[in-house]
Amino acid sequence: MSKARQQRVMVVDDNLEMARTIADGLSERGYDAAAVGSGRDALDRLANQPVDAIVTDLRMPDVDGLQVLARSRELDPDRPVIVMTAYSAVDSAVQSIRQGAYHYLTKPFKQDELALFLDRAFADLKLRREAAALKKALRARFSTGSIIGHSAGIAALRDRILRVADAAAPVLVLGETGAGKGLVARALHADSARANEPFVSVNCAALPESLLESELFGHVKGAFTGAIAERGGLFAEADGGTLFLDEIGEMTPGLQAKLLHAIESGRVRPVGATKDREVDVRIVAATHRNLAQRVREGTFREDLLYRLDVVSLTVPPLRDRPEDVRELAEHFLADARARNPQSPLRRISPEALDVLERYRWPGNVRELAHVIEKLVLFADGESASVQDLPDPVRQGRSADALVFQGDILPLRELERRYTIWAVGQTGGHRGKAAEKLDIDPKTLRKLLEGAEDG
Repeated sequence: MSKARQQRVMVVDDNLEMARTIADGLSERGYDAAAVGSGRDALDRLANQPVDAIVTDLRMPDVDGLQVLARSRELDPDRPVIVMTAYSAVDSAVQSIRQGAYHYLTKPFKQDELALFLDRAFADLKLRREAAALKKALRARFSTGSIIGHSAGIAALRDRILRVADAAAPVLVLGETGAGKGLVARALHADSARANEPFVSVNCAALPESLLESELFGHVKGAFTGAIAERGGLFAEADGGTLFLDEIGEMTPGLQAKLLHAIESGRVRPVGATKDREVDVRIVAATHRNLAQRVREGTFREDLLYRLDVVSLTVPPLRDRPEDVRELAEHFLADARARNPQSPLRRISPEALDVLERYRWPGNVRELAHVIEKLVLFADGESASVQDLPDPVRQGRSADALVFQGDILPLRELERRYTIWAVGQTGGHRGKAAEKLDIDPKTLRKLLEGAEDG
């Protein structure tokens, strides 16, 4: 017998014999059903005995079904209430639905019909509770407490997140690639009053302007080739919650103007539409770019920067908090082992952890996570030694090791070495290296030509 069939149901009708007949029918179908002969007795039982669901007549003297419904919702808003009514009182039954009743049945009805609606009510209740538990788990997973580290920089970051989590103003998250800006955005949402509402994210660098506009603001049917149906857009999807705009520095100036209008007015206009749509969205934006420099270059709107930079949070790079490396490594090890239970790896040797702490981590926390993932995937034993670490990590070949070792060098030589290192870090991909260095590809090519001439 299923768990739903064990639920306690109170049947309320001023005709006690009718209530007993209905309760007997439910008992035959596996419910623990009890009959009550008045609304007032039902209120007394609600106050003193556990009840999982109520089936109540609508019209009763003294205390009617709507009053029973109201009291039930005060005590337990999730408890299903099914209302029974005569055909002449259908309008009142509809009113009960508006006030929170799960369903209404018109007398006379079949017992199987009532049992069916009770089954559905309990199934829906189970789904709602599971969804609530999942949301609670997600909040715990992404809350400020999920940001790992005991360094002063991370402690200060967690404190600032909690201080501004409930602020209505936009938040600008700054930091290098891989430092954890997305995790900060998640924490801002999870620790805010909007935590139960949607968290929607989009990478502004991943889509061209025309597609990003439609993605953000939506479009009407026929707005452009391929727009075969209306689409609400991410602002509409995030209504009531948080919209995370990652890599905001890559957004084109034309789209920046529309974003500024949306932030200032709380209204968006879908592509091809003639009217705006109101939205209630908290904006969190992130970038690894120097937006002030982009303003000077004319590629980022100054007014948008002012609007976004009401509150800014900077995620410290991993090289500035080496005391967090061990804790992060242990966390990533446990996480990777959970995804790869066949791996024999159980621990990282103290010597290997020392090497991890000394490495400069140009790719930040993301790079560390990838290194630990590889250790788990390719491990031959229970403990990872120094020799198991990737060559660049083991040999300490980060930017400072390649560039700043030895005597003081001329600035042009430092520039040359750093350029070569940056291209190597991206696997020889010059376009990616130029993006990381925040220079245009032509400048990178000239730097490399100088390096090759040298």
